[in-house]
Amino acid sequence: MGLPDPRTEGSKNPGTTNVLRIGGKNAAIITLLGDMLKGVIPVLIAHALRVDGFMLGLVALAAFLGHLFPLYFGFKGGKGVATFLGAQLALAPVIGIAIIITWLIVAFLFRYSSLAALVAAALAPIYALILQHYAYFIPILAMTLLIYWKHQSNIKNLLAGKEDKIRLRK
Repeated sequence: MGLPDPRTEGSKNPGTTNVLRIGGKNAAIITLLGDMLKGVIPVLIAHALRVDGFMLGLVALAAFLGHLFPLYFGFKGGKGVATFLGAQLALAPVIGIAIIITWLIVAFLFRYSSLAALVAAALAPIYALILQHYAYFIPILAMTLLIYWKHQSNIKNLLAGKEDKIRLRK
């Protein structure tokens, strides 16, 4: 799309929010879908191979880790929110939908993508328990903890009142 490398511009993160800031909605949508597919495809392949239960949750975790620590980018990847979402949609669609609804509500109310991601990720293991997807609880919890670890700077910025808000119109 002729845009600069998002790893060198803005927040220097290759994720959807930074791509939205530096490249606009279309580039952000493509980034979101691509990152989600990184979580969806491995889980669907594992489903097709009759992997289930905790092992399927581990496939989702492995896909997520591959996004966070990509071999071809010197193990420096994104923060994993879209890949996490894609993995959840493929693991248990109802959990994925609950995460999307949570993200949308928090983003709409507060206009912080990072806050929406953190709240949605925090609730994901709880959703797994409530919806009785017990086999996925530990892998989802691990992904949630990694999302918090990758969002340390965002958490500091939120607490300091310095986090950038979502802006859809220029």
